[in-house]
Amino acid sequence: MPDIVTALLAVVFALEGYLLGSVNAGVLVSKVFYRDDVRNHGSGNAGTTNMLRTFGKKAAALTLVIDFFKGILACALPCVIIYAAAADHHAGLICMMTAACGCVAGHNWPCYFGFKGGKGVLVSFSVMLFLAPLPALLALAAFIVTVAISRYVSLGSVIAAAVYPALVFFIGGWPENTKGLTTFFIVSICLASLLIIRHASNISRLAKGTESKLSFSKKASANENTDENGGEKEPEEASSSEQSDAPREND
Repeated sequence: MPDIVTALLAVVFALEGYLLGSVNAGVLVSKVFYRDDVRNHGSGNAGTTNMLRTFGKKAAALTLVIDFFKGILACALPCVIIYAAAADHHAGLICMMTAACGCVAGHNWPCYFGFKGGKGVLVSFSVMLFLAPLPALLALAAFIVTVAISRYVSLGSVIAAAVYPALVFFIGGWPENTKGLTTFFIVSICLASLLIIRHASNISRLAKGTESKLSFSKKASANENTDENGGEKEPEEASSSEQSDAPREND
């Protein structure tokens, strides 16, 4: 396939990934089932953690499933279409990578919901899993261990993102051996960097010791709810000093 055609297809599938990623499960679930918007609560993020803290386990589970599979679908479409139409392995790989980046960007800045979404942890994992299963699973193990020990979802997310490119460099991805300084390694750095940048405020609070920990109790999380500026939004009777001190949640 000519390079110009590959480049055009890469742009097309990046847009496909973005539009699919913009279908933000947290916003949809909260509006359809709870007649509310999760972005009006807690951290203001439309992610699984904020859904868990705001609406509970069932809402978080549904959000998790939808956001996970939209990442898989975003990467699978160029794979199926290009391989079926042209059997061009290189073009298919390039388009899968651009679709992956587009999907994460769409989740973080959804065009359907005022460009205000989540932090892309789950969607990043799903596209990483599709492109490089073993590195993604090892990064997931690092995430689980970190959260289990610290109860900081944000810390686990940042550590998993940091180790992922290194794992890709030494192990490689799918569907061929893509170890070393390859285009795929560069894309893995972009995905990891985007996730870490989205957690800049969480990293700052971790350093200050003010980051909130994961809790499966909605009652407990209600006392940790914060607005976009880090101030507590609920309950309404909270004092202004409590509002200014409340930490903001992770996606």
